[in-house]
Amino acid sequence: MFSKILIANRGEIAVRVIKTCRRMGIKTVVVYSDADAGSLACEMADETVHIGPSPAAQSYLIQDKIVDAVKQTGAQAVHPGFGFLSENASFARRLKAEGIAFIGPNPEAIDAMGDKITSKKFAAEAGVSTVPGHMGLIETPDEAVKIAREIGYPVMIKASAGGGGKGIRVAHSDDDMAEGFAAVKAEALNAFGDDRVFLEKFIVDPRHIEIQVLGDKHGNVIHLFERECSIQRRNQKVIEEAPSPLLDEATRAAMGAQAVALAKAVNYDSAGTVEFVAGQDKSFYFLEMNTRLQVEHPVTELITGVDLVEQMIRSAWGEQLAIKQDDLSINGWAIESRIYAEDPYRGFLPSIGRLVRYEQPEEGDQGDYTVRNDSGVREGDEISMFYDPMIAKLCAWGETRDDAVRGMARALEDTHLAGLGHNVPFLAAVMDQERFQSGQLSTSYIKDEFPDGFHGLTPTPEQVKILIASAVAMNEVIAEQDGDPSERTDWTVLVDKTAYEVEVGYDEAEDLIVAIDGEEVSLSEIDWRPGLSLFKAVLDDDAFTAEVKRAADGFDIRHRAAKARVRVLRPDVAHLYALLPEKQAADTSKLVLSPMPGLVVDIPVVEGQEVKSGETVAIIEAMKMQNILKAERDGKVKAVKAKAGDPVAADDVLVEFE
Repeated sequence: MFSKILIANRGEIAVRVIKTCRRMGIKTVVVYSDADAGSLACEMADETVHIGPSPAAQSYLIQDKIVDAVKQTGAQAVHPGFGFLSENASFARRLKAEGIAFIGPNPEAIDAMGDKITSKKFAAEAGVSTVPGHMGLIETPDEAVKIAREIGYPVMIKASAGGGGKGIRVAHSDDDMAEGFAAVKAEALNAFGDDRVFLEKFIVDPRHIEIQVLGDKHGNVIHLFERECSIQRRNQKVIEEAPSPLLDEATRAAMGAQAVALAKAVNYDSAGTVEFVAGQDKSFYFLEMNTRLQVEHPVTELITGVDLVEQMIRSAWGEQLAIKQDDLSINGWAIESRIYAEDPYRGFLPSIGRLVRYEQPEEGDQGDYTVRNDSGVREGDEISMFYDPMIAKLCAWGETRDDAVRGMARALEDTHLAGLGHNVPFLAAVMDQERFQSGQLSTSYIKDEFPDGFHGLTPTPEQVKILIASAVAMNEVIAEQDGDPSERTDWTVLVDKTAYEVEVGYDEAEDLIVAIDGEEVSLSEIDWRPGLSLFKAVLDDDAFTAEVKRAADGFDIRHRAAKARVRVLRPDVAHLYALLPEKQAADTSKLVLSPMPGLVVDIPVVEGQEVKSGETVAIIEAMKMQNILKAERDGKVKAVKAKAGDPVAADDVLVEFE
């Protein structure tokens, strides 16, 4: 077995690989850029090698630097993680030429599956169901329109070398096809240096289901069942689960057999994923194959008990698979939520900065559910603008899907982040939705359920009880610690603007009894003191965690996706609150504000310039995403407040109009 492995990656996947290597007794080397100096992965690795500046194009993507680090440290193999060089066939060949093992599939398999047109031809030859379409190259818009009519609208236009949701358009008519064909070719050329485009039938209301495969260098291939990855935003996965609530045993077996057939057709010899688009009628068609470890691999590990990283290492060493298909079965249900540094209340824009607070749920058996949290950051770490904004992959396992959903909701409650925007409230909102709980999923789920963006959810009647009881309990604790406990038992509690009449008392067990408009609830096992950000207790028989923050006149409380300003007031004071005028929002109509923290790429206007509505006035970049800001009306520039290269925070003024 290898004695030392170099990990050509960063963040949570580097940490994940280190954990398996430690268990196997293998030493690890982590390469790092300027931005990752002092990272958790660097702290955990046995050795580290600095490979350059923060931008990936100057560090993690430079093959020479990775190879030099291998030679410098005496590592015998490279695990590429995912992203960066993980699906780069030339990198796999380079390592082979240098006598270094690549912990991934052979370069020929990467080549075969890396090109979408070639991969679909392999799939068709292997008897894999493919979406009706045209796999040959298409040169002109007129040719594209003719082929689209033959396939039948709607038709998807896709870049052959695409990935990450880029280079994809859906055409519903000839006009859509002519316009979209040119746009996708241009996007593909800019993003991938390859403008080849193909067409395929667009499946209405589709689901994204993928099969995990595992092969060795002796011709053995197995599958480890499926993952459902339909909850997506901008073609990027957000929530994944295993198994899929759609599939029955027959469909599962058919998909698994086809995935194995395709893997064998290209002599696949590592962990990989065959992705399918599925109809609600359980029809399924090959989409593509990812020739690497997937971000969402933990849910497969949780339902099968197989360590996929270990299997990749053993395969790269040359061992035969010790697992046969008949050895595998599905045990329970697992869900993964991707926790990102992005602000759902601002259209999910990246939110870089320091993790001032990062409280993670306790991992392991929690009674009705089990928690796993794959994270590559710690409290106090900086979330950099140079890389993917992922903070953690939070997973919950339960014996049934309902158990897993409830477990994920509780684990999200126990996750607290401060210092930057994050999507935990949004993830919690999905867990609480009846549609998600029913398993009626599709890739349009987020667009369907949140058509106007995410603004949180209105508190349910049960959540109103949580908000009120938590505020009353904190009010009691603060008064007691201040040496000024009140004899008052009657209060008016305002949840935002809604008033509730509340009576407070204690029972023989010293549990807090709160009567809300005459309905009593019991609050026990209270775990909170001033200064803590999480309030934990049991309301009647149900444990909960709420995120809390003291405000000048009450508390800001969030339970899952519901948040409110909660004030515990004397009834006469509450009456006065109703008379206060509404605070008017500041007039920002003449200002162009940065929608997110990041770097200014360009401010293409100058003071005194006349600008027309729709003209670009600023470009901001963060986490590989560029945001182009356009003038909302005609006007004259009064002042330019930033220049190219400046770091800016959210809501910083970039341009001011007269």
